[in-house]
Amino acid sequence: MIQVKTITALLDQKFPHAYQESYDNCGLLVGDPDQETDKILICVDVTEDVMEEAIAEGCGLVVSHHPLIFGGLKKITGQTYVERIVRTALVHKVAIYAIHTNLDNHISGLNQILAGKLGLQDLQILSPKNETLRKLITFCPPDHAEKVREAIFTAGAGHIGDYDSCSYNTLGEGTFRALDNANPFVGNKNELHFEKEIKIEAIYPVYLEKKIISKMIEAHPYEEVAYDILLLGNVNTHIGSGMLGTLKETTTASDFLMQVKNRLGLPIVRFSGNAGSTIQKVALCGGSGSFLLKDAMKAGADAFLTADLKYHDYFVPEGKMVLADIGHYESEQFSKELIAEILKKNFPNFAVLKTRVNTNPVKYL
Repeated sequence: MIQVKTITALLDQKFPHAYQESYDNCGLLVGDPDQETDKILICVDVTEDVMEEAIAEGCGLVVSHHPLIFGGLKKITGQTYVERIVRTALVHKVAIYAIHTNLDNHISGLNQILAGKLGLQDLQILSPKNETLRKLITFCPPDHAEKVREAIFTAGAGHIGDYDSCSYNTLGEGTFRALDNANPFVGNKNELHFEKEIKIEAIYPVYLEKKIISKMIEAHPYEEVAYDILLLGNVNTHIGSGMLGTLKETTTASDFLMQVKNRLGLPIVRFSGNAGSTIQKVALCGGSGSFLLKDAMKAGADAFLTADLKYHDYFVPEGKMVLADIGHYESEQFSKELIAEILKKNFPNFAVLKTRVNTNPVKYL
């Protein structure tokens, strides 16, 4: 048996809530984080049928891609399917957790697995986010630099792409005068003191700032720790919307779209553009991605795959790029596979089930 909060903490760490979109509602939505369970059910949407399945299977936690609750609930009387599911979950002690746009916006999230299904290589975020990074600068005696560096690295600073423990260190000399009420680590009160110091610089994600600063101060020998925080304009190449990649070999648009249909198990593909055009660079976004249309064009994509396109969206590329709607549920169905893989890897002796219910509300004739 494992506590719900142990499972959700793992997912929160890998796909931080800080990277969800402002309209989203990720995390534990229903249930007691201290509750124990030995089974998890994974789905794209929490429906009443999924909840019945969870209860029948004895699952104490349902992990869904789409949040059950987007807005606030003012009452739980069973008048809507959301109210009925929440009521049932509380009665049967089934926790509900959502991992949505924080999963979409991560380089190893939903879009990566979708790109992998289509055989895309050289993957990169289509529209990376900025203002997610800052730089910490602090100063300490050389003999304590290793301890301070290790403290901020452990707290999450110093990650750049596929590298960790990244910092820049400069030897210099600092000055200070300890006043009457001070308790200086070095030097004497009321005397100007010169001290050899290491200047340590490291990048960190904004959402970890409080933790990193706290650990730095805890490890630092000085009574008053001097540090600077710099706002960075750098884009975060591992966080953002959509994915861009290339096919191993060029193909025609008609052949490519047929491969997409077959590999993703699609009933239909709606598209615009020249079916005979050459395709190699492909942009994609699971779910509603029309907001990335111009980003895909700017990146030089030969094709852009997403969902929920409007009629007038198909005019925008002016025939210069194949634009295809592959369905919302269809483009996000592999979130179940991704979440299950992560949980099975980290909790190998734990029962992780993928729902047998097709929760796609859209039907095709």
